[in-house]
Amino acid sequence: MSAAEPFLSRRPWHELPPALAPRLRTRLPELTTEMVQAIRREVRDYRQPFGSAVARDVAEAVRLAATQFTELVEEPDAPQHHYVPRFRRLGRLEYLSGRGMDGLQAAYRIGARVACRRYVDVARDAALSGEIAVPLSEAVLTHIHAMAGESVTGFEEARAGAADDVLRSRRLLVARLLQRRRDPLAEPLPDLARRAAWPLPERVRCVLLPASVKVPGLDADILRVTRDDELHLVVPDERLLTAFQDTGAAVGPAVPLEEAWISLHCARLARRLGRTSAQDHLAELHLLHGSPIGSLLADQVLEPLRDLPPGKAGRLTETLDALLASTGRTAPEVAAALGIHPQTARNRLRQLTALYGDRLDDPAFRFDAQLALRSRSTGHSSLL
Repeated sequence: MSAAEPFLSRRPWHELPPALAPRLRTRLPELTTEMVQAIRREVRDYRQPFGSAVARDVAEAVRLAATQFTELVEEPDAPQHHYVPRFRRLGRLEYLSGRGMDGLQAAYRIGARVACRRYVDVARDAALSGEIAVPLSEAVLTHIHAMAGESVTGFEEARAGAADDVLRSRRLLVARLLQRRRDPLAEPLPDLARRAAWPLPERVRCVLLPASVKVPGLDADILRVTRDDELHLVVPDERLLTAFQDTGAAVGPAVPLEEAWISLHCARLARRLGRTSAQDHLAELHLLHGSPIGSLLADQVLEPLRDLPPGKAGRLTETLDALLASTGRTAPEVAAALGIHPQTARNRLRQLTALYGDRLDDPAFRFDAQLALRSRSTGHSSLL
């Protein structure tokens, strides 16, 4: 329905008995609850926690629609234009939330389906004519069509009137790129990028900075968003990374565009390690990502050292690490790696042999031990 057409130009409510109105009004809480549940169940966009802004908007929209429908049954010729701004607001909210109209249109259809069935049930419970089903369903569909038309008008007005649409689109775009789970009902990425005036690159890097850090001269092609006192940036060109030199920024690895969230995740882990380039420390980041399991493995490998004095346990741990990293597994190699006398290395190796026995020759144990010690270097074992 265009904005020029009168709201509810067709009025099939004349064919309905006004006595139905009080029956509907009595059942509205029950009926609207059922509609809201159906919409939340079937429209992913609206599966938000109860009490959230989206959940409140859905419940209010359903209540508004059911209330107006009841008024129309009671007084078919009563003015209804005061409802127009409220239905247009629903369309504006969809636009401002970064969604298209598909979700709202689906919600209208689901609400109409439930309303047709349940309103007929109410009429039959009231012993009204069995022939009421057809005109009642027609009235519901006419009402839904009018509401949807006004919401579309509100959506289009919001889009046309958004003077800062490029900036808004860029905020939505960076949020979309950094989402791990993609919304199938969201606006197609190429369309959003086009509105954001941002050519889609094949690969990007993400950069993480404290929000308090000011980086002068950032290129306009760098997308940015502030979240929880952090500045998240999506960088489409390697050459633009020079802006972050000497800023302490954590830079994620280059990834395909659809995996931008992984680059941000790596940047965050790198920052926890005190690194600036995640690309150069991917093995450490991988171990850190599984740090609880890595800690368990380290505790298991270092179990024989548990009862030793901390200083001695620490020396034997570094000796075990040097032994595993050596090629010939000889005392001179270990001594050279640790900067100690060969005889000291021999003494420590004898102690390790006494503690670990044949496990030092077991390839599986050696692999576990190397992994555990590397994990331990990125975090902390509870033993040592």
